[in-house]
Amino acid sequence: MQKRCHCGDIMKMKLRTVIYSGKVEIDNVPIYSCSVCSRSEVLPDVKPDLTGLIAKLGQEPPKQTFLFNECNEWADLLVEASEDKNHPDSYQLERLTEERINNLLDLHLIAQSLHDEEWIADINKRLSQLSRRSLHT
Repeated sequence: MQKRCHCGDIMKMKLRTVIYSGKVEIDNVPIYSCSVCSRSEVLPDVKPDLTGLIAKLGQEPPKQTFLFNECNEWADLLVEASEDKNHPDSYQLERLTEERINNLLDLHLIAQSLHDEEWIADINKRLSQLSRRSLHT
């Protein structure tokens, strides 16, 4: 995954650690990085979840570490894909995304049959995170 940087070079996607307030490490955040001008930016598809997590932490958070892929499905897919390769290809990501959506839809049916509203809401959030990404591919 890559995009063009403002300097004209190609920015490659990497899973990086974001440090908030000098105390909180948020690991496995998908970030575009340019090796020429050192510009970095969070993938737009995960930015709402990252800013939401940071907002929950408040102004003076205690020292702690989070795995961003535990609260964002797209980041989790990228971590899974990166276990096999440093830079997963779009076919592999598409296949993993399709599998994850199918698994979540199966879980959604189970949660509905159990009338577990909290579980349904969690699954809907995860599906929403994946659909944000699929709109941009």
